[in-house]
Amino acid sequence: MSLLTKFERYPLTFGPTPIEHLPRLTEALGGDVEIYAKRDDCNSGLAMGGNKLRKLEYIVPDAIASGADTLVSIGGVQSNHTRMVAATAAKIGMKCVVIQEKWVPHYDAVYDRVGNIMMTRLMGADSRLVDDGFDIGIRKSWEDAIRSVEEAGGKPYAIPAGASVHKYGALGYIGFAEEVAEQEKELGFRFDYIVVCVVTGSTQGGMIVGFAAQDRADRVIGIDASGTPEQTRAQVRGIVDNTAELVGLGRAIREDEIVINNDYAYPAYGVPSEETNEAIRLAARTEAMITDPVYEGKSMQGMIDLTRKGFFPKGSRVLYAHLGGAPALNGYSYYYREG
Repeated sequence: MSLLTKFERYPLTFGPTPIEHLPRLTEALGGDVEIYAKRDDCNSGLAMGGNKLRKLEYIVPDAIASGADTLVSIGGVQSNHTRMVAATAAKIGMKCVVIQEKWVPHYDAVYDRVGNIMMTRLMGADSRLVDDGFDIGIRKSWEDAIRSVEEAGGKPYAIPAGASVHKYGALGYIGFAEEVAEQEKELGFRFDYIVVCVVTGSTQGGMIVGFAAQDRADRVIGIDASGTPEQTRAQVRGIVDNTAELVGLGRAIREDEIVINNDYAYPAYGVPSEETNEAIRLAARTEAMITDPVYEGKSMQGMIDLTRKGFFPKGSRVLYAHLGGAPALNGYSYYYREG
């Protein structure tokens, strides 16, 4: 039985996302480990989709019930999350205010005018650039934005960074775990590992709770891209505990069921290493699968490196969770000007 039956969902996605076998990437990594991807980057017609929409489907009913007229959220300059909040606001007929903070020490000439932020503005969101550094916590600039909507006579509905510490923020990725179990019945096998990027924590947090109900949460390998591992782990722990209680999982999640690998976030959040860029190129050249330098490039780098190092036993089937984020590539054009 689904853990989500008692929760209202507002459909923003096409439905279950496809699982794709990646034979050329599998072969490029030696062929001993079968690589698959679950394509949450192709999950919707709303502004190129992505993982945040899975979360927002469970948040929107609460926003509508609250009587709000404006969604207020926060992210970095090239935030996928604020793009998806802007898309959701446009779709449900609300206004949108998003704070875009300078979370990334990156100075591409068009960084604040292309990709995610351009689409956010095209959809009518009031996007406000603020010169503050990276933090996954609750921010003063966001609280100021909420207040500014109230002062202008509006009714704000607050959505935190990544929708992560929102009460319902992890429900969508419980849905992901339940969806995988259904798809495995059709495929005729179970995945041995799931690889996912983690920063603000509710994507992996939701997966952990969802897969814990199937007794395999420890097979969810979180690849940290925050570069603030203690804070990220603490936030994932909190999200997991609150969500497990919210859905009535019926048991506590053990510490060993929260697996986060901190080896690939260097040199900093939002800044790709040469190894990240090589991983992006390999996925693109073998499977035409586009990953980004902030999130998916780093989880791809992690999966590639762990495969090459023999972390996954021979014959393992590994499911890479593709969470979206490709629009951010536009803000990093100098890295990839020659491919």
